[in-house]
Amino acid sequence: MHFKELNLDEKILHAIEQLGYTEPTEVQQKVVPVVLGKQDVLVKSKTGSGKTASFAIPLCQLVDWDENKPQALVLTPTRELAVQVQEDITNIGRYKRIKGLALYGKSPFAKQKFALKQKTHIVVGTPGRVLDHIEKATLDVSKVEYLVIDEADEMLNMGFLKQVESIIKLLPNERTTMLFSATLSDRIKKLSSKYMKDAISIEIDAAEENAPDIEHLKYVVKDDQKLAFLEKLTIEENPDSCIIFCRTKERVDELVDALDKKGYTADKIHGGMMQEDRFEVMDDFRKGDFRYLIATDVAARGIDIEDITHVVHYDVPLERESYVHRTGRTGRAGRSGKSIMLVTPHEDKFVNAIENFIGFEITTGPELSPTAVAKNRAEFDLKMQEHPEAKKSKGDQLNANITKLYFNGGKKKKIRAVDFVGTIAKIEGVSADDIGIITIQDNVSYVEILNGKGSLVLKTMRNTTIKGKLLKVHIAIK
Repeated sequence: MHFKELNLDEKILHAIEQLGYTEPTEVQQKVVPVVLGKQDVLVKSKTGSGKTASFAIPLCQLVDWDENKPQALVLTPTRELAVQVQEDITNIGRYKRIKGLALYGKSPFAKQKFALKQKTHIVVGTPGRVLDHIEKATLDVSKVEYLVIDEADEMLNMGFLKQVESIIKLLPNERTTMLFSATLSDRIKKLSSKYMKDAISIEIDAAEENAPDIEHLKYVVKDDQKLAFLEKLTIEENPDSCIIFCRTKERVDELVDALDKKGYTADKIHGGMMQEDRFEVMDDFRKGDFRYLIATDVAARGIDIEDITHVVHYDVPLERESYVHRTGRTGRAGRSGKSIMLVTPHEDKFVNAIENFIGFEITTGPELSPTAVAKNRAEFDLKMQEHPEAKKSKGDQLNANITKLYFNGGKKKKIRAVDFVGTIAKIEGVSADDIGIITIQDNVSYVEILNGKGSLVLKTMRNTTIKGKLLKVHIAIK
């Protein structure tokens, strides 16, 4: 099947082609037509199946560009996931000039309040911060026609049910509701029957969809021997890129310090860090500045990087769902991966619960031979000195031909988005399709120029007036 068979707008098709989507995954084939038909949908689908695009694609098609107030609201359990989903929406809706905005805690409220005054089509956010904005009247939800509850199982596990319900009660009754979850517990079914109308239920067969080629292994290791074992394991496996999951932030801090002393290129991410620092670490990991990311489960959501070769469960997850979410960070986009769990002698009940949940027994890994470890040491040391290859971001190709221009005029000079479109589209060799997202503030404006036409527009606009005003223009500082 091809995306063209899903009755999508040419601009959406152009964007997803540049994002490297070749043919729709099973979840996309089943969900996109239902959402385009504005029907409520309850979806059970594992992580890594392409579910974000299954709602982002139809939302970008359905929202009306001319409407200034948000028309769609996506709720996510973590800040990382909110940012990831917002980036996906911006990329998919790029040629339709769809504006997505992420709202999350531990980030300045005033900055978000200011951003919400701009035209915003789709808001993505964590329940606490979204509710805060609605209650303070900085987020107007009167025009919201589409609600997505993403990672609903995690949302409930993290205690967000009350906030989610409070938000739903403040939304218009006439809307399309989509609920996505890796598992369909009784609580999820109860939530859906309470707030959804005649929802179509779609369950993606994990055997088909999670056929990602992931090898699952486990080793029984005493807790005080884990560090020494991890060193041998990583020397033998010598991963290109690896996430090591720990149960607590204290454990993450200890492990990253220990690996640092042993010469590993490593960094960490956990809930005790400032949000900006978390984003920076993720960005550095994506760029390939280090090979080992040590993380708590907070990082299992929203890491959408295609080239992670290994996931190591340094601590066995206490929640069986967490194993699935952690493991879903590898083997993405058709690549193979490895999931290796270090089990202490008294953790059988957790391992059994995970195995019952995933439907198969995890194989005990082969013994690590001292000879093989010694033999691999030189190669491991060499790799530690090499700079890892930058991991591919889906938006790289799409964003390569975009130039963001700064203009020193905005609302106070009574300039609107249509004024920029009207003026720029008259330049010879440029059309409205070459204009991306426009952001107008009180005294400045930003206009994205697509398809590599930035330099032409920049040159022309230096001598062209907008509403009779000649504005200063230059390439925006990133």
